[in-house]
Amino acid sequence: MGAENPPPPALRPSLLRNWLSLSGLVIGTGSLFSFVLLFMLDTMAHYSNPYIGLLTYVIAPGFLIFGLFLTMVGAWRARRKLGVAAGILPKLVVDLARPEDRRRMAIFIACSILFLLLSAMGSYQTYHYTESVQFCGQACHTVMKPELVTYQHGSHARVACVECHIGPGAEWFVKAKISGTYQLYAVAFNKYPRPVPTPIKNLRPAQETCEQCHWPKKFVGSLDKTYNYFLGDETNTPFSVRLTMKVGGGDPTHGPVGGIHWHMNVGNKVQYVATDVARQKIPWVRVVDAQGVVTEYRTRNFTNTIDETAIRTVDCMDCHNRPAHVYQSPNDAVNLAMSLGKIDTNLKWIKTNAVYTLTRKYTNETQAVQSIATHLAGQYPDDPRVKPAIEAVQQIYRDNFFPEMNASWQKYPNNIGHKDWPGCFRCHDGNHKTADGRRSIKASDCNTCHTILAQGRGDELNFLSPGGQKFKHPGDAVDGACNDCHTGGL
Repeated sequence: MGAENPPPPALRPSLLRNWLSLSGLVIGTGSLFSFVLLFMLDTMAHYSNPYIGLLTYVIAPGFLIFGLFLTMVGAWRARRKLGVAAGILPKLVVDLARPEDRRRMAIFIACSILFLLLSAMGSYQTYHYTESVQFCGQACHTVMKPELVTYQHGSHARVACVECHIGPGAEWFVKAKISGTYQLYAVAFNKYPRPVPTPIKNLRPAQETCEQCHWPKKFVGSLDKTYNYFLGDETNTPFSVRLTMKVGGGDPTHGPVGGIHWHMNVGNKVQYVATDVARQKIPWVRVVDAQGVVTEYRTRNFTNTIDETAIRTVDCMDCHNRPAHVYQSPNDAVNLAMSLGKIDTNLKWIKTNAVYTLTRKYTNETQAVQSIATHLAGQYPDDPRVKPAIEAVQQIYRDNFFPEMNASWQKYPNNIGHKDWPGCFRCHDGNHKTADGRRSIKASDCNTCHTILAQGRGDELNFLSPGGQKFKHPGDAVDGACNDCHTGGL
């Protein structure tokens, strides 16, 4: 019987035969396999993801180093215990003729396959999770909460973050990795700004992101728009404006060149210099037409020598600068809630009271929500209509104000239109003229970009004027730019 099943040879003591070293080997092997798989996925992906870069080039190598460290510590402790007689690896003898060796080999192969399968599945699922909007917005919850919430209520809520912020290509692949590494450092050591500053300096050109979906040669023509407002008086008087927005087009092969999208005319090049970080002050503009004729416009007091590196060519983002993260002003948000019936317009002074609560300074969301409820309930005691109004105003605050990050509509200018921010009037203010003073950038009036078809309330909105009406400002007539008075409140 001994001849049929000879005893296995004595094994040499191994420095790795301890739980610490074995754990390190498992962690190291898994992280190495995950690194290889993530590297392949990241290299072949259509859009580069900075978070995958963190997993691939920071976290996976970190676990590999940690696993090797555990292995060496375990081996060092084993050396002290076993002495010089032990080796790194035991003398390994595998005889498949022995049933015991076959059983152990089968178990080893099965466990290895299962381990690699689980590692592959985990890496693949992690890869796709880091591409999700939830990961981009919630991995760094406090930092990205404003961007996530406003994104979810925006017109691009079904477009993945990476498609706009990164896009395809090797150059931006590298930039995304560098940016992602710095973001990890900033969050880990609390070095991030509050709020996150805009405009983003290293954002990819709009021609390489926006125009992948938005066809720049499309002729839009005019759009019919209706804006509903409520005045800040006792009866919350409604006031609506219906107009056609002259969007036009910028490609002469698809329609007449003109309207707002003239600025994106493929035959023209519009350039400017801004003297502030937010690009709200533009004292110098240069236009190069299809024939190559160059025309420069300056404001009266701007005599600076132009630094060519500071010149920016107009693209989609200079007007549509908040395409995915829109913060509503208190006035606009309350107008919308009232027009949708979420706030009862029969509550006297509700427009004024709601906007008042939203324009107060709060230190955190909890304090804001409580203060809104206390103030509105105090203004309308025992009136059941105030409860849905309180809920609506509280939701407006949650969707547009983030005191922990010091983020709100006040921090982020919106260049579409001209009501609460200069917008169009940054250039179209009548103050930009050529050196000889003979030509100027046309000052916008109410009929430059839109035609007012009807305005007022009730039956006044049923009588349309195709030729356009002169804008009738509610109350007293006013002069100057809209944003001189409209600052987000009443």
